[in-house]
Amino acid sequence: MNTYIKTGVTQVPDERGYYGEFGGRFVPETIMPALDELTAAYEAAMADPTFQERLMYLHRTYTGRPTPVSYAQRLSEHLGGAQIYLKREDLAHTGAHKINNALGQALLAQRMGKQRIIAETGAGQHGVASATASSLLGLDCHVYMGSVDMARQQPNVFRMKLLGAEVIPVESGTKTLKDAISEAMRDWVTNVRDSFYLLGSALGPHPYPMMVRDFQSVIGIEAREQIQELTGRLPDVVMACVGGGSNSIGIFHAFRDDASVDLIGIEAGGHGVLSGEHAARFNDPQLGRPGVLHGTRSYVLQNADGQIMNTHSVSAGLDYASVGPEHAYLRQTERAYYTLATDDEALEGVKTLARMEGIIPALESAHAVAEAVKRAPTLPKDSIILVNLSGRGDKDLNTIMKELNLG
Repeated sequence: MNTYIKTGVTQVPDERGYYGEFGGRFVPETIMPALDELTAAYEAAMADPTFQERLMYLHRTYTGRPTPVSYAQRLSEHLGGAQIYLKREDLAHTGAHKINNALGQALLAQRMGKQRIIAETGAGQHGVASATASSLLGLDCHVYMGSVDMARQQPNVFRMKLLGAEVIPVESGTKTLKDAISEAMRDWVTNVRDSFYLLGSALGPHPYPMMVRDFQSVIGIEAREQIQELTGRLPDVVMACVGGGSNSIGIFHAFRDDASVDLIGIEAGGHGVLSGEHAARFNDPQLGRPGVLHGTRSYVLQNADGQIMNTHSVSAGLDYASVGPEHAYLRQTERAYYTLATDDEALEGVKTLARMEGIIPALESAHAVAEAVKRAPTLPKDSIILVNLSGRGDKDLNTIMKELNLG
């Protein structure tokens, strides 16, 4: 099983890191040599069977891969339409898909001789994964996290500290993921010589969107094989939540050249597009348009003057003003479709999956569950929906209990 795949006609990005008009490198000149060094090191590592074999060995014996695909029988019967299957990234070590990328990048940092890891996190899962991989490999980990996210994700803050990471509160801006990324990038600019920026999602300057996609593509590689073993064919629909977009691009990548498979990404609708309190970059025609944020060109929520707008989501991991450039490319080329789920729909998705299947999903993943619940009854009973269940809901229990009045 190879984590690095290129399929059919989708040879993106190009050598400059562009996905059509999106992507690229919009960073200070001082960082360009570090990005060139990282690109060269990554390409060398992925061409080295020893690196690949070590990563795959750790995934088998440490991450717990392959994660299974589960048939959601009771939920499917309840909805009375398409058959729903779940790719169970919630069962990976640390409780989410983030470990796939964190472990790959941490191995790359070690290979490059970089001892100091810089990471950012929103929901805390990437921070936990980065701290976990750093502990495993003996690296020094520093995680930037918005203070608002720290308050609503306390269990993950405790986990990071227990794993030996320094968790650095970010008090600027909205005190969420966007601001954590900004602070992490400032740290990297200052300490680029001896530090490795372990970016958690499929965004940022090239080669990060490509690198994160490739490390996360193990999800899609496994799922494509597993769903065919279970059902004898490919799914009709593959769906996943989209914040920065790492879990979704990871599962989409293996299916992108299968014209019979619809790819659907679900953004955070928050309190609804009209409320202005959301993170729906593709679904807000007034504020969502191409722009540059954190070193890459993609869709960004911005006002007429180009100022980045505040965002909102009940899920900390989807609360981001931009989206990975490859998602913008997939949308522009009409290969993928992007819709949204509101906070209320995501919370209902948590409750439905918990009571129908005995699985408590992360609030991020619940956005994809909500779309499956909406879409399944509109499809024939022999249709197949494959949902990427990107993480488990332990980290969100306080929020879920409060929002659903279960306390």
